[in-house]
Amino acid sequence: MKNKIVVITGASSGIGKATAIRLSSEGHSLVLAARRIEKLETLKEQLEKENTEIVILKTDVTKRDDVKRLIKTTFDKFGRIDVLINNAGIMPLSFIEEGRVEDWEKMIDVNLKGLLYGINEVVPIMKKQHSGHIINISSVAGRRVFPTAAVYCATKFGVNAITEGLRQELSARYNIKVTAIEPGATKTELQNHIPNEEIKQNFAKRMENVTFLEASDIAEAIHFAISQPKQMNVTEILIHPTEGP
Repeated sequence: MKNKIVVITGASSGIGKATAIRLSSEGHSLVLAARRIEKLETLKEQLEKENTEIVILKTDVTKRDDVKRLIKTTFDKFGRIDVLINNAGIMPLSFIEEGRVEDWEKMIDVNLKGLLYGINEVVPIMKKQHSGHIINISSVAGRRVFPTAAVYCATKFGVNAITEGLRQELSARYNIKVTAIEPGATKTELQNHIPNEEIKQNFAKRMENVTFLEASDIAEAIHFAISQPKQMNVTEILIHPTEGP
């Protein structure tokens, strides 16, 4: 478990940031990627007080060249990649009848294609290493469909399918672990992406009545998954708020 080389996308806030804090406290070397470089700089400054092996890189996961540069930079510096955490995601909820096609395309680009770009770049490295761990951040929405979330759910169902397919293809042959983390309602910036004001307000009311999960709760689940012995692959972790459905 000591000194893993970990790449985290969407690391500037929410689950990505919380995971960076948690794994940094264990002494792992981190490469943190996000579009908002200023937030990454602040996080790096915070983490470097205890861990000097922190690299940040401005990355838009919808741009394949950005993801290629992220993985290449990591490998060039450390010579290996032990864990990829595909965390970047967006959730612009809306009714399908609103026809927010651009939002649908963004969700597909970030939640699915961005994840696949990362997988495509690390798999050859992990195959040569004959080791590695790919963690995909999915959602309870990858198991159940909710009104206003049909397209978002479709992307998360897709994440779960990719995760399981990848496990079947890679785990036994190349010793590469694959895990889906499926959080329920969690306090993150995802709610800020909702363009429909009515849906956003309803979401806020839910937060008043239910104690949402903290991003740090999900970070603990990720830490658990990567800390297990060689023979144990935690393939999925579903997490609900205690008070939630």
